[in-house]
Amino acid sequence: MKRRRNGLPSLLGGLLVPVIAAAALLCFATALDSLDSGRAEEDLRQLEETLRRGCVACYAAEGVYPPSIDYLKDHYGLQVDEVRYTVRYSAFAENLMPDITVLENAP
Repeated sequence: MKRRRNGLPSLLGGLLVPVIAAAALLCFATALDSLDSGRAEEDLRQLEETLRRGCVACYAAEGVYPPSIDYLKDHYGLQVDEVRYTVRYSAFAENLMPDITVLENAP
């Protein structure tokens, strides 16, 4: 007949596996959250850069900066997810680059 070992080593062995698994899951969740945050910041930066490039393309083709975002949407095919982003576009003069600010809306 085999004797079962009871005591501290078996208790630690039984608790160690769930603790390691929980720590691994926590690390994985943290990494996913960090990835999602980085992706959101990159999307915001890309939208702002796309808006600026659209303005420069309009200036190169027409000799004036676009008067509004709607002009870029209608004539240059620009698409903005207005549910996710708010774009502040302030054009001061036709020959000066407009002030463009892109903000992410709260979910």
